[in-house]
Amino acid sequence: MFLDKIINKRIDRYQSELMQKYCDEVESMYRKMRGWRHDYHNHIQAMQASMALGKYDEVNRYLSDLNDDLTTVDTVIKTGRVMVDAILNGKLNIAAQNGIPVNAKAKIPEGTPVSDIDLCVIIGNLLDNAVEENKRIALENRFIRVYMGRKNTQFYLAVTNAAGKKQRKSGARFESSKGYDHGFGLGRVEYVVKKYGGYFSADSEDGGFTAEILIPLIEDGESENRG
Repeated sequence: MFLDKIINKRIDRYQSELMQKYCDEVESMYRKMRGWRHDYHNHIQAMQASMALGKYDEVNRYLSDLNDDLTTVDTVIKTGRVMVDAILNGKLNIAAQNGIPVNAKAKIPEGTPVSDIDLCVIIGNLLDNAVEENKRIALENRFIRVYMGRKNTQFYLAVTNAAGKKQRKSGARFESSKGYDHGFGLGRVEYVVKKYGGYFSADSEDGGFTAEILIPLIEDGESENRG
């Protein structure tokens, strides 16, 4: 009983710290978006001045720089839930800043029973791990693939990322050079998934790591019965 209380307190503290970190990351992204919009007219005037002087190469370089800057803050993934969109795009922004190409397709299907907070815990942990693994390897080998959608009667989420050598398992969990909290992240994901009667699997191979989640969707009839 005493040990359970200690574990629960640690889980609560960990989730609170995690959500605060995610909020800080999203706020940082939105500050960049507001800053870009604020400078919009200045950018237009600068390009008009260069055009008037016939400095077309300079205008092209300016446009290229603006495009790169906007790409890092543009919300490109819309899952159907605002809070999840913010967290997911914030993580993808961090990946881009670290030179990690991302291929992401994400849509949360109707009937997904997972709360926004729990989805953010799942997505945040998996993408944090994916980014950290990528940062340990050469730029040309980096990648992250994210898929989120419906698979038959299940909500399906998969994150695959580049990694170094195959990770060893200690019991049911992978050992991590990041220490306890890093390994604790995957454990937290598994805990949340099981709370919804779902299935979580993680597979490590040389050069890659894949995490997959399946959670039963709630059909209309089930929703009424539960209500």
